[in-house]
Amino acid sequence: MAHSSPRRTALAVLALALAAGLVQAQDFPTKPIRMVVPFGAGTTTDIVGRVMAEGMARTLGQPVVVENRAGAGGGIGAEAVAKSAADGYTILMGTVGTHAINATLFKKLAYDPQRDFAPVAFAGYTPTLLVVSGSSPARSLKDLADQARRPDGRVSFASAGNGTSGHLAGELLKARLGGEMTHVPYKDGALALSDVMSGQVQFMFYHPAAALPHIKSGKLRALGVSSAKRSPAAPEVAAIAEAGFDFDLVAWFMVYAPAATPAPVLARLRDAAAQTLANADIASRLKAQGLELSAMRAEEMTAFGRSELAKWAELVRRSGAQVD
Repeated sequence: MAHSSPRRTALAVLALALAAGLVQAQDFPTKPIRMVVPFGAGTTTDIVGRVMAEGMARTLGQPVVVENRAGAGGGIGAEAVAKSAADGYTILMGTVGTHAINATLFKKLAYDPQRDFAPVAFAGYTPTLLVVSGSSPARSLKDLADQARRPDGRVSFASAGNGTSGHLAGELLKARLGGEMTHVPYKDGALALSDVMSGQVQFMFYHPAAALPHIKSGKLRALGVSSAKRSPAAPEVAAIAEAGFDFDLVAWFMVYAPAATPAPVLARLRDAAAQTLANADIASRLKAQGLELSAMRAEEMTAFGRSELAKWAELVRRSGAQVD
């Protein structure tokens, strides 16, 4: 009687696995998908996640249900997805915080931003606006620098917490402008912005969607934008880099699945996300949040993630921020 060789057996097993994967992809999804948003309701991450979830649900033919799991700078939600079943039914609305900043900010991180995740879609990025009170004497970067260099300057800057992108942007500005600037962390970005408007804190970096209404009302004044070029959301505001400083920091949003998600299922998720971002209505709603869209292939998203890890690691170390 003829016996199968180990090679033939292995090939047969591989063929069966591939066939099972194709069937799985053809059937996927057969039930609702959970999108974990690792920040609270009403945040920019939450809004972007809900827009993406709505669009992907149309293509996939199943609800994409948003679940807010805030805490630890987004780390609680990110960890939950990293450790969930890699079947395509649990995905993450990741951010620059969860997948770049936290890796250096936290002494012990319960997930690896690169190894534990597979990128699904780059939802977009947004620069932040450097804002001061509408009654502030500072009308330019030079004014702010001059104030910080005076012995009695007392310049402070607010953020939504230690190690956030707003905190690190402030630290980079301090390094670029020189002078004394004291960081004042808040539990909530809205509270920080309120104290900037009242003049209790001199400046902060904040998302255009939240800052622009106050700029238009005169309660805030924008002195610069954190990206290398001007933002379409506020084209009248000069980039900090235009003043001759090396400055290019943006917040970004990316959909992720657990790393071991089968390739056919991952392809289905990526196709649904791509169709979502190509939809004119969806694109308009994301742009209304200050996002700039930038299509990326899977390998480009992976390379981008690596470069962002290195960039923010340097800033976190320079700031001295650390979370146990």
